[in-house]
Amino acid sequence: MPSVYALKPAFQGVLRPIVRGLVRAGVTANQVTLTACVLSVALGLFLTFWLPSTRWLLALPIFLFVRMALNAIDGVMAREFGQKSNLGAYLNELTDVVSDSFLYLPFAYLGFDPLWIGVVIVLAVISEMTGVVALMIGASRRYDGPMGKSDRAAVFGALGLWMGLGLNIAPWVARWLPIAVALLLAVTVLNRVTKGLKDAQLKAGTTR
Repeated sequence: MPSVYALKPAFQGVLRPIVRGLVRAGVTANQVTLTACVLSVALGLFLTFWLPSTRWLLALPIFLFVRMALNAIDGVMAREFGQKSNLGAYLNELTDVVSDSFLYLPFAYLGFDPLWIGVVIVLAVISEMTGVVALMIGASRRYDGPMGKSDRAAVFGALGLWMGLGLNIAPWVARWLPIAVALLLAVTVLNRVTKGLKDAQLKAGTTR
């Protein structure tokens, strides 16, 4: 099943002029990474505990797009402008799962089953960990779908847009959507494990 992640190279190409401007201004990839995380946590906490009106949920799809841009920007800065670092590798992975957790959290208080939202958050963390573990066995970092980070952003961004516009979520959608996302995350974990193993085996064969 295709993933929104496949669009990332084209998206990065559009952002390259912004990246060049940031590099000229002295901004680093790690600063961009940390900024995206701090903003994610702040927005997630605001929407969870201080939501004055559902209209504020319109901020979620806008911010998820901005965050996607920031994630693409720090990647280009690291790879193409000599800003790769061991600290950056840690920050890139850790801040992603922290950001996701806080941005999904509000839906546990917006009519969706808190248990299943919790399951989605846990599985999202596991899926990203699974992608990183591939590096430990000699494979490439796995970003396989069908429910990768970009796909989850599309789902929760669409929910934020729908509810922010004042449209109701049907009870059956509120009940079954988190379950469907959780199941797709389980498939994502399985895909990343199987493809990571195949990739490691292929790379081991080519080095003999």
